Amino acid sequence: MTFSIAFRRLVTLLAPISLAAALAACGTTQAEKDAATPVEKLYADAMDDAEGANYDRAIKALDRIEGKAAGSILAQQAQLELAYLYWKTADKVQALATIDRFIKLHPSSPALDYALYLRGVINFNDDLGWLSTFTGQNLAERDQAAARESYQSFKQLSEQFPDSKYTPDARIRMDFTVNMLAEYEVRVANYYMRRGAYVAAANRAKESVIEFPQTASTAEALHVMVLSYDKLGLTQLRDDAQRVLNKNFPDSTFSDTKPKSAWWKFW
Repeated sequence: MTFSIAFRRLVTLLAPISLAAALAACGTTQAEKDAATPVEKLYADAMDDAEGANYDRAIKALDRIEGKAAGSILAQQAQLELAYLYWKTADKVQALATIDRFIKLHPSSPALDYALYLRGVINFNDDLGWLSTFTGQNLAERDQAAARESYQSFKQLSEQFPDSKYTPDARIRMDFTVNMLAEYEVRVANYYMRRGAYVAAANRAKESVIEFPQTASTAEALHVMVLSYDKLGLTQLRDDAQRVLNKNFPDSTFSDTKPKSAWWKFW
């Protein structure tokens, strides 16, 4: 028997075995592959995918890690990364659901400060997207439920973890959010004023002054109160509001105490 004939017979004998092995490999499910792969390797691969902007694949891998390594520190880390990637891909609902689940399940986690910060950022960046480019709409003109949620998350972070590396940025965002919320209230009050709903205008402006007393919109809120009370014939309340405005914001354009230029001065 020549070598070539022997070789062909060997190939013929091994072919069914090779085919069976190939079919077995093709039949392996992703779950079976994951079961055979260490979670550390799955996590490293997921981070590589995220780094390469392959977010969908990274999200799927992190989701599998969370289930496979439940209860471990790595599973907690995967959950945080998952929330971040959901936010990164503009899936706010899933991002908030994931981060809220983390906070509920791991209240003593060493990463709780980051979780609170991330929840604040997810709501803080609930912006207008591409539509604002065409409408010119200000964030303060929209419903502010998300902004209030953001503020509460940052507030909890700053109170519970004052020394966290995320707290300084959270406090800056809190200041911005408070000013935005105050501006929103004043815009609503002005909306009511333009439509002759003076009681609603006065109440909304008063609410802004009480809730956000030290913001850039407070002087205008007091001015709306003055105008509303005047329209309603409530002279005592009108004068009280004007007195508060003059005392606390003497340089405001809404104040009676702001110096007026003489009529003959043109410069």
